Amino acid sequence: MKEVKAYVHRTRVADVIAALKDSPAWGGERGNRRHNLAVYIVKGSLMPLDSGEQHYSIDLGDEVVNEYKLELLCEDTEVDEIVDSLVAAARTGQSNAGWITVSDITRAIPIH
Repeated sequence: MKEVKAYVHRTRVADVIAALKDSPAWGGERGNRRHNLAVYIVKGSLMPLDSGEQHYSIDLGDEVVNEYKLELLCEDTEVDEIVDSLVAAARTGQSNAGWITVSDITRAIPIH
């Protein structure tokens, strides 16, 4: 089992979520929603798409961009499809439009 995390621009997050839910790994055509997707607003250091996207954080003492962090668990066989969907939908045309990380999960227990 794997944990996939993605950091994407706020302007791309809706398209990213839609692409994930339409991917074959998710069940395609928004069917079989068996993945639990968590979405967080985070302050990060992505290059802003425009001047209105970047602001100064008094708490952090630096300029930041509001971006989204998405997390989900998936089977090893689904990772490539999920990553491909994320990459395709999160593109902004910049050289660094975000990050995707994939980590091994040694144990995942569903709560029933």
